[in-house]
Amino acid sequence: MPIRVVLGEDNLLVREGVKQLLDIDPDVEVVAAVGDLESLREACDRERPDVVVTDIRMPPTNTDEGIRLAAELRERFPETGVVVLSQYADPIYALALLDGGSARRAYLLKERVHNRAELTAAIHAVAAGGSLVDAKIVDALVAARSQAERSPLNELTVREREVLVEIARGKSNMAIAEELFLTKRAVEKHINAIFLKLGLANAEDVSKRVKAALMLLSESGSVSRVP
Repeated sequence: MPIRVVLGEDNLLVREGVKQLLDIDPDVEVVAAVGDLESLREACDRERPDVVVTDIRMPPTNTDEGIRLAAELRERFPETGVVVLSQYADPIYALALLDGGSARRAYLLKERVHNRAELTAAIHAVAAGGSLVDAKIVDALVAARSQAERSPLNELTVREREVLVEIARGKSNMAIAEELFLTKRAVEKHINAIFLKLGLANAEDVSKRVKAALMLLSESGSVSRVP
């Protein structure tokens, strides 16, 4: 039996182009092709496909609909594979897709779609319970990990990192002390240690705090929690 596929892509020309590519493969049957998240959900409920091929961004918000749908399907229909098509080589999106496990998940850059073999390989992989991540994404993940391993932030203790997070939130030394239940003197010692380890000991006082915060943000992209 052919692999039953539901396709989600808001751009009509791209949607029809992908459908035509897949129609050539006798082992793949496109049972629905839609252009927004709600229609895609309805098609999944109705057709119970083996694989969903979806754009990462679709109406209504054009943000991360494909990633969110993949997470929903993992809960509702765990046997359904998902291939996310994206124009973004940012590994953050791929990591979000694979959060909770890589089984039956694939992340493919749209530039590969013209190559029918690569798209159908991804479909076959997730239908069989496997996974596939675009080589460019793998390269970006390796580069990011290598950069993180060389980061001076790795020299910070857990407590120093907590203090740095509060600095990045713009808090004063006194406010940091209250937040972390430390004395003001202890906070000052931690901050001096942070500046020393980050190579900021000789910078201007205000500049130290800004630069330290920027280093944290450039690594994590967020100060909502301490890694």
